[in-house]
Amino acid sequence: MVWIHGGAFVFGSGSSPAFAGEVFARQNVILVTHNYRLGRLGHFAFPALSEEHAEEGTGSYAYMDQIAALQWVKENIAAFGGDPGNVTIFGESAGGVSVHSLLTIPAAKGLFHKAISQSGGGRDGVLTGRPLRENDADRYYPVSAETIGINFARKHGINGTDAVALGQLRALDAAEIIDSGMEFYGEENIPIYTGPVLDGKLVVETAESAYLGGRQARVPLIIGSNSAEVPGGFVNASSKEELWKLFGAMGAEAQAVYDPAGTKELGEVLTKVNTDKVWAEPSHFTAEAWAKAKQAAFVYRFGYVPQVLDQRLVYGAPHASEIAYVFGNLNARWGVDTVTNEDQEVAKIMNTYWANFAKTGNPNGAGVPLWPAYAPRQRQIIEFERGGAAVGKTDTTTTRLDLIRRAVESKELH
Repeated sequence: MVWIHGGAFVFGSGSSPAFAGEVFARQNVILVTHNYRLGRLGHFAFPALSEEHAEEGTGSYAYMDQIAALQWVKENIAAFGGDPGNVTIFGESAGGVSVHSLLTIPAAKGLFHKAISQSGGGRDGVLTGRPLRENDADRYYPVSAETIGINFARKHGINGTDAVALGQLRALDAAEIIDSGMEFYGEENIPIYTGPVLDGKLVVETAESAYLGGRQARVPLIIGSNSAEVPGGFVNASSKEELWKLFGAMGAEAQAVYDPAGTKELGEVLTKVNTDKVWAEPSHFTAEAWAKAKQAAFVYRFGYVPQVLDQRLVYGAPHASEIAYVFGNLNARWGVDTVTNEDQEVAKIMNTYWANFAKTGNPNGAGVPLWPAYAPRQRQIIEFERGGAAVGKTDTTTTRLDLIRRAVESKELH
């Protein structure tokens, strides 16, 4: 299993203690973690850079690193007792987005055989590939990657877009390139960081585009999200009334679905809308693409909240909270020192599902509840519930997800 860490493509490391592979090793799985370039060292575009080797991919160096790591695994993992013909990629957040990208990047074809995307989305709009050139900009990314590269150069007093300007950019030291992680500058918040780049050579299309056309890698998939990912950051509003207006003509329907009695707090409603739009509905969308391609897909929702945090996490399980349970590294998890028997049981079940899937392409096996494969009509998932149970069921949020799908596909909500 090859783990791709998250961190919005700007922070994080594969060497975090949270990603130690001891528990996977007990399941007879070899875990490989790696690092990839982050921030502007990982994603950067500039006109002269695109022209310098026009036949090559450009912009998303982080993905080049991930592909290089997978090539290393293919060539070397047998020396560690691994099987180069049975490689599973898995990642969370930006790592989950990376999984989607690797499923659709031609250069990654054949380097893995199963995939798991944890809170990685699957639709356009969130770290899914900024167009390289200005004439390709779209509603999600109205500013191109090359324009952002020009903005960054100007911030450092470099004008022009030719080879001379590129030489001046290359003369910057690493600290200046990292630039304290700044993604915007000035009173006008001018963007100076791109995120993943849709360059047309390495990254040839977004995951959503590939899935709609059936052009993804033909491998089994686990995909899912947590029950209360984030309260904002993608869909933002200062009041519920403002939020409903974001749905355009579907505003009244959105209110009826998310807050029928008008009594919910703004924070809860925003959390559900963000969770559904960015992660949950795209998971179903992706699983349906797999079903159409006659490939196995297994969808989950992680809603488990440990007892010690039950009063604080009132809306559900937040972003990244499943990682400690997947790896079984509960002592390294987020802000909790007390591990209960219930925590350990949830971790045992999740780690077993992930290990089973890596071995066979099916998470099911002895000692764990049945996880039904996804079928578009039934929409069955496994839910890791607040009380600790893992239950295979029809997704109870389908009314919300159907609304989100119609709002996104009609371009009412973006």
